[in-house]
Amino acid sequence: MTTYRNPAPTVDLIIELLHHPHRPIVLIERHNPPLGWALPGGFVDYGESVEAAARREALEETQLTVTLVEQLAVYSDPRRDPRQHTLSVVFLATATTDPIAGDDAKTAAIIQPWALPENLCFDHDRILRDYWQYRFYGHRPRLGVDI
Repeated sequence: MTTYRNPAPTVDLIIELLHHPHRPIVLIERHNPPLGWALPGGFVDYGESVEAAARREALEETQLTVTLVEQLAVYSDPRRDPRQHTLSVVFLATATTDPIAGDDAKTAAIIQPWALPENLCFDHDRILRDYWQYRFYGHRPRLGVDI
C-alpha cells in the first residue's frame, strides 16, 4: 500500500468590519504556539467545505458571524507553517459587530492598516500585503510566486 503525504488544508479570513470607519480588519493573538498575531482561521475538518470551515473558524475564534465575499488567493509555500506543510484558502469576509476572542484566540483586535503588529505568525504578513494591494489598488495577488 502506498502512503501519501499531503499538505493539510486550512482557511484564513480577512474580516472587514463594515460598521467602523476605514473598514478595519480583525486579527487574533494566538493562545497556542506559534505565538503572535494572526488572521482568524484554522484547519478544514474532514467532510467540511472550505467555505463552511471559514465561517466556523470565524465564529469560534472571534464570535463573529461573517459574510464571505470572495477568495483572495491560495497560499501553499511548504514553509508557511512551522508545524507542518499546509495550504490556506484565504477569504475576504465582512462583519457588522465587534470581535470577542474565543477558542484558541487569546485576544481579538480591531486593526487599521497603518497599525499592524510586528509579530505576525505564519505568512500572514505576505497575505496582508497582498490584501492591501488588492483593496487599495485593485491588484490581485500574483499566482505561483513563492517567497
